[in-house]
Amino acid sequence: MTRIILPVAILAAMGSASLARTVQQEPAMGLMREGERVLVDDGSCGPGKIREVIGGNHVKVGGTKRVERIRRCIDKR
Repeated sequence: MTRIILPVAILAAMGSASLARTVQQEPAMGLMREGERVLVDDGSCGPGKIREVIGGNHVKVGGTKRVERIRRCIDKR
């Protein structure tokens, strides 16, 4: 049983960027869930890199707390 659980746990712990979908342009505001990751391959990060976008929100339900999107360039894998 341990032989099955260990590899699954290792795969789950690997970077979530490898699980993100890749698109040609960043999704418009309101089209990403908070915490959702998207890889944007539009050439803006230079050779060998890709832009990772982590979704935020505009306004939390019942409040005014804003969570901005996070954008950063990461190595392509």
